[in-house]
Formats: sequence, C-alpha cells, structure tokens
Amino acid sequence: MRISKASTGLSALALLVAGGAFAQQKPESILPPGFDQPPAPTPRASPSRAPSAAAPSAPTPTAPAATPVVAAPAPLAAATPTPAPVATDPVTGLPIGQTPVAFGAVHYPLPEGSRRSLDMVGIASADRMMDPRAFGTADGRYVEALMRSTQAPIASRWMSIALRRLLAQPLATPKDVNGADFAAERAFLLLRMGESVIGRAIVQSVDPDNYTPKLYQVAMQAALANGDVGAMCPLATDAVKVSPEPGWVLARAMCAGLSSAPSQATPLMNQAKRVASGIDLLLAQKIAGKGSNRADVTIEWASVPGLNTWRYGLAMAAGEQIPDELFAGTGPQMRYWQVLSPQLDPVKRAQFAELAAGQGVLSNAALVDLYGMVDASDETNTGANAIASDLKTAYVAGSRDARLDALRGLWKGADAGEAAHYGRLVLTARAAARVTVAGKTDGSDDLIASMLSAGMDRSAARWRAAVARGSEGSALIALADPDNNTRYGSGDVGAFSADPAKQKMFAAGLAGLARLDNSVAQNYGVDVAGENSWTRAIDRAAAEGRPGEVLLLSAVGMQTTDWRGVSPQAVFHIVNALRVVGLGGMARMVAAEAVTRG
Repeated sequence: MRISKASTGLSALALLVAGGAFAQQKPESILPPGFDQPPAPTPRASPSRAPSAAAPSAPTPTAPAATPVVAAPAPLAAATPTPAPVATDPVTGLPIGQTPVAFGAVHYPLPEGSRRSLDMVGIASADRMMDPRAFGTADGRYVEALMRSTQAPIASRWMSIALRRLLAQPLATPKDVNGADFAAERAFLLLRMGESVIGRAIVQSVDPDNYTPKLYQVAMQAALANGDVGAMCPLATDAVKVSPEPGWVLARAMCAGLSSAPSQATPLMNQAKRVASGIDLLLAQKIAGKGSNRADVTIEWASVPGLNTWRYGLAMAAGEQIPDELFAGTGPQMRYWQVLSPQLDPVKRAQFAELAAGQGVLSNAALVDLYGMVDASDETNTGANAIASDLKTAYVAGSRDARLDALRGLWKGADAGEAAHYGRLVLTARAAARVTVAGKTDGSDDLIASMLSAGMDRSAARWRAAVARGSEGSALIALADPDNNTRYGSGDVGAFSADPAKQKMFAAGLAGLARLDNSVAQNYGVDVAGENSWTRAIDRAAAEGRPGEVLLLSAVGMQTTDWRGVSPQAVFHIVNALRVVGLGGMARMVAAEAVTRG
C-alpha cells in the first residue's frame, strides 16, 4: 500500500481485501443526540490555496475533526398550560421515546478566530527542532515526492527520531502544494514509520472543512492504525461525498451504532453489505454492536487469508485478539502500532517494545515505564516479567558489581539479531549511566553504546579515560562527545581495527563531523569523493540551508531495515549535511549509531 508509487512496499497498509469487495466510507458522530443544541450552520468560503493534488492511490486513515458532527433532537411538542412531568433520558436529556433527527445531519461551524490556516500545519511540541520554514524555497511537489517514495521504516533510530520531529512540528506549507495534501503526505510517512499516534495528530491538525480526498484517505488509515473508530465519526458524512473509499460507508454505520441512535445503524449497515463481506463486514458489525448487543457477532480468524489495516484497526477497536501468524505477511509498522496502543495489556505491548525503541518509536523513558507497568501487572512468569525484574536490579542493586551483572545479563539475553540487541541497549541506557566510572570495566563498550542509544553523550564522555585506545567505546566517545575539538589522523582510525566494517563507519563519521580529513577516510575505503544524484542532492540542500530537505534525503539514503545495507559513503554525506545545517547533535548520534550497529 502506498500513496501513489507501487514501490512504496507497504503492503500491510493496503486496504484491499482479498476475496471480497471492500473499501472505506464515512463515519458519524459518537455524541448522543441532544448533547448540545447546535446553532444553525452558517455558510462560509473555504480558504484558498494551491489546488489539491490527486488523491494517493493507496487508501489511508481518517482523523477526528475539530468540528463535531452531532445528531440534533427533534423539536419538542408545544408546552401546555399545565404540563405533566415528562420522563427524560439521563444521558441525552431528551424525553424518553423521542426520535432524533438523521444521524450526522447537523454540523457545528467553527468560529472565524478558531479556524486553522493551511499555511502552517503541525503540532506544537517540546521536540521542535528547527524553524517552521525548514524546506525554504524548495518546490513542494518535490518534497511530497520524497516523502511518498521513502520506504519506511529506515535503518537508523536517530534519523527516525529526527524525521518524526520534523514531520510533527508546525511547518510552513511549501510552494505549489495544498496544505491539507502536504499534511496527508507527512501523516502517511509517519504511519509507515510506525508512528501511529503522531500520524493521527497531524491529520487532526487540519480543520475538517479543509479536507481533501487525499487527507480523507490518510485520515482513515491513521484512525485504523490507532484502533480508533471514533476518529472517523466526525468525518464520515462529508468523506462519503468526495471519497470513493467503501470503508466510509462502513464507518458511517459503525458510528451510528456508537451513537445514541443505534436504530439508524441497521439500515446503514445494510447499505454497507453492498461493498463489504466476510471478516471485514463482521468486524464492522461488531463495532456497530447491532443495536446494543455486541455478543451477537463472533469473529473467526481461521479462514482469514491475511491482515490489512482495516482488519487490524477494527479488531483493535473491538478488543479482538489477532492471531500472531496473521502478522507474518505485514510490515513491522503494525507491531509498532501495537506497542503504542493503550488498549493492549502491558505484557502484550512489551512483546515488540524493544524493537520499537530501536526504531525510535519509543524513547528510553517510555520503554522503562512500560516495563514498570509489566512489573506492576497481575501477570507473572512471563518473559517480560523477567526482563522487568532484571531491569529493576540494574537500577537498585546494592553494589556496582550487582548492577553491572544485571546489565550484562540483559544484553546477553536479548533475542538474536542486531535490532534486538540495539533495542536492549536503549532499554538499559539510564541504568548504564548510573554505573560509576572505573578502569578496565568488563562491558564498558556496551555501557557507552547503551548511553548513546538514548542520547546521553556527556554521561558516555565520562568514560574517556577509562577505555583503551582502539576500543569501540573509545571510538564512540570520539564521535559523540559534544566538547571534542580533536583532529584525528590515520593512526587513530587504524587503531580501531577489530572490525573492518565498523572501522569504515568510524572514518566516515569522523570525516562527516569534520574531525578527520576526507582524504584519510578515502584511504580507509570510504568513497567520500564519489558522486551520484543522491549525494549531489543532499549536499546541495545542506549548502543552501534547507534542513527539512536534508532530513528527508537522509531517510532516502537509509531505506533499509538492516544497517549492513547502509554504506559508509551514505553515512559520511548524511552526517556532514546534518552538521552543515546546524543539526550537529543529531549528526553525532547518527555517527555513533553507525559504529554501534554497522
């Protein structure tokens, strides 16, 4: 599934259902009738910007709108001089038995001062990294094409973090594109990176009146990635008018069932039967509740051939357990979505939490908090409980040796594979930083790598005098230390020779940080002088001061989930470009990660 390019490679996000007609349709309000007395809608001109681009070829999510759509009560009968007491519904406040008007028929218009401009879209956050005009004068169509063609997740945790921060922060809409379409491209890339929560937030940062067909598509995908059917409800009525997605038909029926007018869900669900069948229809019926009795619908997964975003999202919303084998044909994004899903119990979320942390989806603090919830849960004797217990020991054991033993046990106990090991380093980062510095400490390389996986560069630098020249820990400190002004030479690179692949990454990182002459890096096998269209593009974006473009092009250079697919040449150009545009801290972390994982 992808927005327009068949090579996007995210089949797990495709909303195509094998063996049955299915698409997406529109949702309705989840607020009960009479929740508020809406004023009569007032027409207004919608803001004008560049014309909306064609909708992406792959379906996408739906996000809740800032303008709620609610069912309004029917007019009350005229009062009599001596009215008899009228029994009212305690929730809606309407007389019992009164019929509300058609579901989703009334809109609340936004006050003029509350409308958000399409010229600047994003969410305010403490993570904001750069000026909102991060793309400078770049053509918006080119920027959108970069986002659309990037195959995510990418190799680097730190590049993923930088890209997430860029895509989430308020950004000026580049020239020649529509602001809503630009938000859709940003949100869709975030979903492919596994960032379901922030992807939904970007969709919701656009007023519903400004939605385009492309944004309606991405809005549905974002809602499904979060298992949040309610996010579709404020959009469904309008979405069905402009979007060909059959899923909106189903969404409208589900939202009617979630409202206080479930009687309207039945005729809407009958309409939905024309566009969906099988498991896709059953899950929608489960959500709608068939009035008020969800137990009437039984979900059987045995004959389901595969998992897609629709099935994943509705199963999560309905509390249905998805068999693990169905995830075999999906990308890792869905597992990251699960890790971010609060409706799952902590033990289930922890199953893939370390991989998500290694990808940058979870921070060290969020990962430790999750294992704290595992430790406090009722479940015992699970693998997650054992990890939580060892992590607690790594923090609070009475002696330095005991804490180190716990850390070493956690590192050795990680699942096979580089990604699992790196995720475990992220988990232990703050516990590693609490270990007092001492010479010849067994495992000091992992201690330093663990601290740097969470960006604790000054904590790692404390070990400079305690690690041997030529060790991995020494190389990591040389790259990551923010106060390091040393110029390194060929002998420093040559001393770090235990692993030729890591040695090349070390030389590439030092050269990119301007701590080593390019000619020395070239001598150690880093093709610094080589050029291609990508190297010219990222070097030009850096020279012209466009950090947003640099981050997107850096992601393009890391389109693999395996660090063995990232060349030292790419690391050099990425680190150098990040440094040139003022993202030196991120450059140092990427350089250190390349040595740890390369």
